[in-house]
Amino acid sequence: MKVKGLRWWVIMLICLATVINYIDRTAFGVMWPEMGKDLGLDESDYAVMLNIFMATYALGKFLSGKLYDEIGTRLGFVVSIVVWSLSSVLHAFAGGLVSLTAFRAFLGLGEAGNWPGAVKSNGEWFPVKQRAIAQGIFNAGASLGSVIAPVLIAYLYSHFGWRTTFIIIGAIGLLWVIPWLFVNKSNPEVHPWITDEERALILKDRIVPVEEPGKKQKGLSVLQILSHKESWGVLTARLFIEPIWWLFVGWMPLYLNSEFGFSIEEIGATIWISYLGGMAGSIVGGWYSGKLMETKSVDVARKTTITIGGALIFLGLLGIIFLVNENNPMTFIYIVAVVLFGFQFAIGNIQTISSDLFSGKSVGTLAGLAGTVAAISVIIMNTLIPLIASVSYTPAFIVIAILAPLAVGSIYVLIKKIEPVRIN
Repeated sequence: MKVKGLRWWVIMLICLATVINYIDRTAFGVMWPEMGKDLGLDESDYAVMLNIFMATYALGKFLSGKLYDEIGTRLGFVVSIVVWSLSSVLHAFAGGLVSLTAFRAFLGLGEAGNWPGAVKSNGEWFPVKQRAIAQGIFNAGASLGSVIAPVLIAYLYSHFGWRTTFIIIGAIGLLWVIPWLFVNKSNPEVHPWITDEERALILKDRIVPVEEPGKKQKGLSVLQILSHKESWGVLTARLFIEPIWWLFVGWMPLYLNSEFGFSIEEIGATIWISYLGGMAGSIVGGWYSGKLMETKSVDVARKTTITIGGALIFLGLLGIIFLVNENNPMTFIYIVAVVLFGFQFAIGNIQTISSDLFSGKSVGTLAGLAGTVAAISVIIMNTLIPLIASVSYTPAFIVIAILAPLAVGSIYVLIKKIEPVRIN
């Protein structure tokens, strides 16, 4: 049996995994009021678990990147989603702070693997010109998951309670493994379902020649990867840009409540508009980059797309700072949609630079390390936001507005040309 466009089936399954990923992580916040009450926990306990999750999430990005380089993306994704799905199920059996914190920690470790795994998989399954749109489809899962999660979790909670809800969403993740192993039988070099035309399309612009079957490729060490300034361009860009997404994903509900007096129902009825902007940016940014590559180099296409995304972020944040007041909350919602559109327009291209620079067993390592750096910057932001927000959110918006051009600038300064690095 031959399947045309097999690579698109692979990326759609990864997109679905990302939706599940965001549903699992969002459930905790949505159901926290009742969970905390049942378990005798307060908001300080919630903050501890939030930081524990982000800490293990940061560590998990690096560890999973190395893991995927060692065992491959097929089994790597199985390990990641089984770990986070079982961790989600275990939430149902939490008895207090210690057990729930442990389950949150393992959830962070498992969920972290989704991102370096997607970057590595896209490098394996897609030609250079299509990697950004593939990454865009994957990233769209994050926005789609943010749209679906509050509605789905609220429905499940109202019918089954919070403990059974965690079991259900964990089971959904475990079920995902079945079609993944069925469709993604092996890499594109030897997959029995791939057509000759698709295999040739994927392999023609690989950074290194295709290896002989059974021959194990040796990846670069972390120090070898970091010896190239291009790697630091990826790391620095992720360090600067990541807090922009997480500021809105993590703190926008609280902002809407404190600044505009939005109820939970009002937040749920409006916040999805902003996430739709992010989902659109994922797809359009990937498509635009690929379109540019029809006439431009990879370097020009990536940098142009990243620059446009950064400009949209910066202009949108200026709009929030100068145009939004207590009388126009929907203006804030719409402008945030522009900011998230710009973020996703750029981030897919930033993430896929790892596979533009390196090949094989080095891609996951760099992508995972970049994810760890990004998560650390988010932890720093989460620590500072409560202190800043006690007075006003405006300083936070000013800071992340500055971060956008810094992220773009780091790409230009540290990566003179986006192309395969020369390995000595």
